[in-house]
Amino acid sequence: MHVFVTGGTGTIGSAVVAELLGNGHTVLALARSDGSAQALESAGATVLRGDLADLDVLRSGAAQSDGVISLAFGRDYGSPDALAQAVAEESAALAALGQELIGSGRPIVTVSGTPWVPGRASTEADPLPADGPVGGRGRSVTALLDLASRGLRGMAVRMPRTVHNEGQGGFAGLLVDAARRTGVAGYPGDGTQRWPAVHALDAAVLFRLVLESAPAGTSWHAVADEGDAVRDIATVIGRRLNLPVGEVPQENFGPFGPIFAMDQPSSSAHTREALGWRPTHSSLLEDLENIQP
Repeated sequence: MHVFVTGGTGTIGSAVVAELLGNGHTVLALARSDGSAQALESAGATVLRGDLADLDVLRSGAAQSDGVISLAFGRDYGSPDALAQAVAEESAALAALGQELIGSGRPIVTVSGTPWVPGRASTEADPLPADGPVGGRGRSVTALLDLASRGLRGMAVRMPRTVHNEGQGGFAGLLVDAARRTGVAGYPGDGTQRWPAVHALDAAVLFRLVLESAPAGTSWHAVADEGDAVRDIATVIGRRLNLPVGEVPQENFGPFGPIFAMDQPSSSAHTREALGWRPTHSSLLEDLENIQP
């Protein structure tokens, strides 16, 4: 299968590109910079120059391919306005890709976060939230899946709060960045709230499996660790960076603060049973031991 991939140089995307190329697929990858283009070409992908806001370029990439994996998302999360802009840009891109593929039966796999459900681990059957800081993302993904009735094989892989590789990535990575910046390995609330996690290389396998075989309109959970206590995550970060560990105001984490403070474990039991997905790489707490002072 010739697969068009956006976001192919990120923590998840670089792993997905390698997974596809290593399993008999070819890749056409969107690149917005010379550095990204070089990295993608070195990995073995063909490059299509443009960025997520270039809707005509996105349509061209989809038209040239047998399927799409949409992973690109803005890099600026420093303010509520910047986060809202990133969500809006992703939503427009996803709508354009979906419209290009309507009636073709070709697959498109998009990404979202696992939902949170008070008092229990969320499952694949739970709807995505349509409000809050990233509610627009939930609405755009749901709209894509609803196009199954119009001949679109759209699927969503829901990612946990931390997708990690070599101690970097996701919400845990943001905690590391904040600790380096402030001198404290901090966490919001009492630290008992739980975040799910997955190694990027395990997540990449799931993206491939969903692309190859999942039915239209379905959602899947790339969850390896159902929920690590944020205080435990911060404790490893503090030890690796030789910094004190403690509670800090959630406002310290900008627009993600309210999300950071939530208990949000998630299950992948259905995904594992239905698709035969089996995570094999290190857990988050193990992987954080790779953090260098």
